Amino acid sequence: MGNPQMDAAWKTFQGMLDRALPHEAVQELRSLMVSEEVIEELLRRHDSATTEIVSLREPLALGRENDLPWYGGPRREDANWPAYEKRLRRQLDEDEVRKIDEASSRIVGMLDHPKKPGFRSRGLVIGHVQSGKTSNFTAVVNKAADRGYRMFIVLSGIHNSLRRQTQTRLIRDLVDLNPSLWHQITKPEHDFVPPPNAQSFLASKGQHLLLVVKKNSQVLKKLRDWLEEAREQLDNCPTLIIDDEADQATLATRKINPLIRDVMGRIPKVCYIGYTATPFANLLVDPVDEEDFYPRDFILSLPRGERYQGPETLFGRSPLDHEDPSEAPGGRDMIRSIPVDELDSLRPSKRADVADFVPAETPSLRHAVLWFWLATAARHARGQDDQHSSMLIHAHSATPVHDAYEPVLRELRDEVATGLEDRNGVIDELRVLWRDESARVDPEDGGARLEFEDLLPMLGPVVSTTRIVMDHYRSTNRLDYDSGPVNVIAVGGNTLSRGLTLEGLVVSFFVRSSNVYDTLLQMGRWFGYRPGYEDLPRIFMPDETRRWFAHLATVEAEMRVEIDRYLTEHLTPLELAPRIRCHPKMKVTAPSKSKGAVRAAASYGGQLVETRYFPCGKNEVDEQWHVDNATAVWKLLEAAHSTGESGDVHGARALWRSVPMEHVLSFIDEYEFHPKALDAARDLMRDYIVKRYKNSGAMASWNIGVIGKAPDGVRGLINLPNGTAVAPVVRSRLIGPDESVADIKTLSGSRDEALDLTIPTGEKQINRKVLQRLRVRQQPERGLVLLYPIDAKAPVSIVRRNGVEQPVEGRAPLDAPGEIVWGVSLIFPEPTSGEDLAVEYDYVQADLSRVFPASGEDGEDEIEDVSVLDQDLDGGNEGDA
Repeated sequence: MGNPQMDAAWKTFQGMLDRALPHEAVQELRSLMVSEEVIEELLRRHDSATTEIVSLREPLALGRENDLPWYGGPRREDANWPAYEKRLRRQLDEDEVRKIDEASSRIVGMLDHPKKPGFRSRGLVIGHVQSGKTSNFTAVVNKAADRGYRMFIVLSGIHNSLRRQTQTRLIRDLVDLNPSLWHQITKPEHDFVPPPNAQSFLASKGQHLLLVVKKNSQVLKKLRDWLEEAREQLDNCPTLIIDDEADQATLATRKINPLIRDVMGRIPKVCYIGYTATPFANLLVDPVDEEDFYPRDFILSLPRGERYQGPETLFGRSPLDHEDPSEAPGGRDMIRSIPVDELDSLRPSKRADVADFVPAETPSLRHAVLWFWLATAARHARGQDDQHSSMLIHAHSATPVHDAYEPVLRELRDEVATGLEDRNGVIDELRVLWRDESARVDPEDGGARLEFEDLLPMLGPVVSTTRIVMDHYRSTNRLDYDSGPVNVIAVGGNTLSRGLTLEGLVVSFFVRSSNVYDTLLQMGRWFGYRPGYEDLPRIFMPDETRRWFAHLATVEAEMRVEIDRYLTEHLTPLELAPRIRCHPKMKVTAPSKSKGAVRAAASYGGQLVETRYFPCGKNEVDEQWHVDNATAVWKLLEAAHSTGESGDVHGARALWRSVPMEHVLSFIDEYEFHPKALDAARDLMRDYIVKRYKNSGAMASWNIGVIGKAPDGVRGLINLPNGTAVAPVVRSRLIGPDESVADIKTLSGSRDEALDLTIPTGEKQINRKVLQRLRVRQQPERGLVLLYPIDAKAPVSIVRRNGVEQPVEGRAPLDAPGEIVWGVSLIFPEPTSGEDLAVEYDYVQADLSRVFPASGEDGEDEIEDVSVLDQDLDGGNEGDA
């Protein structure tokens, strides 16, 4: 069959794949007497297309282990995605569109095939605050609709403002692009109102259904009952639920959590995807409850753009474990302190003071508002006068406090507007402020710095046209970005603290208190992209709050490194729960959301911990890493030779017995384990050894061994302190995307642990279980350190297959700096008492211990305001606390 014919057959086969599972489509082809040669070529194309999606390097993702890939990406003849992609290309550069395309394809590929007989899966997409999650899930909806999903339910926060904003965006980016293909059941003006005759809606196959629903108990009850009316029709209505802000209200609420479960329970074929930038609560859900929302089926971590201004960009962070302190981000000079002595003038000190509170125009508030006008004028001078410019004032959750700010801000606006007209001292104040502030942060990409005189003509119109908006549920004057460019100072609380985007946010004035990770991080509406004005944003907050955000930047960076690590190692969310660092004065999430969490602990009894990852970058830092590790190894060997007892030498191996514990502890302190080796946590291993020693005297002495090869020449010989010479061993790396870090998978051989043991005569099968049993008998309280000199430049080992010599498949040369790389294995003896001692540390994680039961074989916002989330309000109400 020629290429045009094969292309036509391929197009037909793709259509069949939309109507049936891949194996069913193949059966249909065979029933039509299509040749096996053609079927094989069609399957090859299908496998190639689906593998391309699964193999995307970004975003990092992990799906279910045994699921066969089914999604081959968008097609030219699709209706929804090509239209949305065309719109994106008018708004974003090519690279950003590509990232949205790839990430959304990866997510759709992790959904269930819409023709699967029945499914109910749960996944999580982790983004960044204000980083384009809506664009991503809009792309996912478009692509899933093109492949056969029919109903789309978007759970959009707990406030009308966010629901309305999400509905409006989806109308623009989904419905309006293909109006004949979509039916909106919800509208910008109202939440879900049950249409009559649910059966006819759900039985019709000609249109996709769109519902943007607030997480409100009354609304969700209506939706649940409406779906119940059409149980039979739902069998053929594959549904995608997008839960925006999935850590809010969905988890651990008395009414809303069960109602979302009920909604899912009414739908025979449904995929749930939670989207959040603060997944702390989602990762601490009890994974044993299969009906709750632990992401048991898939998880994906969205990359951030290079110009994204996130927590570490703005606030800086502490170095991560094993990170060079000089490489940790220090933050940008955009944070301004609100003095402690001003706080009582900016927010009520206690709830009883709310009703009578009147804010003052403090120096920091005046500084912030004046800078907002200067920065907005600068944007106009740069040609951005057709874009929105916003300032956020977030002082308290109570609406009377918001309203109390209005006269203060209006008076300041009138004073400055008059001063600009009269050309009085206000102009000099603005000039000095511009000179001082603009000098502290350079424009991006070497842009020219504006002079105050460049701004002066724009200042009058900017100030006089600034709207002052109290954004809360009682206000009739709300944020509106749909009626043309606006300059606005928005004062609010809960409605502005999560999900809602403040367009063109330049200045944030933040005195709201919270000691909960996710609550505080979500209040950071200032995170995001600031194209063309990256140098202008300023954030005003108390110094303690600034320190908390810097801590959160460290927590977030560490959490993402860990998630990325287990994704690259192909572990599932049910096999490894990411750890979240604790803080002595803050809570990770509301206590009600973390009942499934346990204090992370390490127990090394009977364990083998070995180095698997080695830095291999061509730079001085990685070179020095290996030099320092070699120094630590030789220091241990010399201590072993001088304080221990020389054991028998077995060929290219050496052994010293009874080396005092203090030398092993010093070695653990000095040898650098790679950050990806989370089981080789230096502090935990040291604490565990000391705890075992204090408890029972165990591990007071250790055996130290070297595992090498028999010398086969003079190249690379290592002369040990006891006069033995060994050659380095060969370990190759797994082929992977990150060439700067080598993953050798396994360091030690199956018999290496036997170096200090005597193998009984007649023992035929030697494995780890046998060696552990022998160690309990022969070395019950003594640990073993094995040191491996690895040839840094050796080629990949050659094997013979079918009579042909070839390199080991999937491997590449180690190619590390220097000549010798030192690997380490530490073998910890099992406690003879049968009771091991775990070492707790400053992290929490989900409790996975009950997922696969052991078989005997190998501040103000201290908790989320549940009263708001669970109240029985009608669909039109919302509230700040």
